[in-house]
Amino acid sequence: MIFKSTKFSKEKKIFHGFFSRKNGFSKGVYNSLNCGLGSKDNKKKVLQNINLVKKKIKANKLYLVHQIHSNKIIELKKPTNKYHLIRIGKADGIFTGLNNIGIGILTADCAPILFFDKKKKFICCVHAGWKGAFKNIINRAVLLFEKNKILPSEINVCIGPCIEKKSYEVKTDFLHKITMKNNNYKKCFIFKKGKIFFDLRKFIIAKLLESKIPSRNVSHIANDTYTNKSLFYSYRRSTIFKEPDYGRNISTIIKYD
Repeated sequence: MIFKSTKFSKEKKIFHGFFSRKNGFSKGVYNSLNCGLGSKDNKKKVLQNINLVKKKIKANKLYLVHQIHSNKIIELKKPTNKYHLIRIGKADGIFTGLNNIGIGILTADCAPILFFDKKKKFICCVHAGWKGAFKNIINRAVLLFEKNKILPSEINVCIGPCIEKKSYEVKTDFLHKITMKNNNYKKCFIFKKGKIFFDLRKFIIAKLLESKIPSRNVSHIANDTYTNKSLFYSYRRSTIFKEPDYGRNISTIIKYD
């Protein structure tokens, strides 16, 4: 199953997809489309899953990164011919102007964010948990477009499935860490029956607006990765239920000639 933005789907030269965990080759807790090379899953199964995704999006190549919860985005200017270098470096995003080259990001509660400009010159994918968003990875993505003479008003963005506020309970020290940077971020928290919940999606929207992306350019696939066990992998669910490991969902974008 692939989730798509209605706005993105109108673009003929852009293909994107927020893939669910269904219709892959992995077994057990990884059942079934686990694309996490960093998981403890059988690597052959993971590569089979990634190859399946590559075929679905009709990509000559599909590149990922070794994600580290940073604000680093790799600018991919030329393809590599070595398949084992599918992870092109340690970072949490990829930006490229190349055609027919798929770029992807892996998530398991964090938000996958896809970008393209209205001139269809560049695409970008970003892995944004609270750490990456807090470190301004979203602004880094926008700056890459601006460096290439694309205005923020010309950028379309889709935020994919992630952990939603009802499932994201946090502690007071987390609240203080986020709001000490900007007290306006308090609007990203919900206080209910003595508990605090964090709205990651709203936090990302705030960061996009700070980067001058118009709200009309932002679309959503608002599914909760924590509660939808049959559709998505979830780090938090895995931790709470003491599972031995967890898979990773893949989200991709590609632009064609």
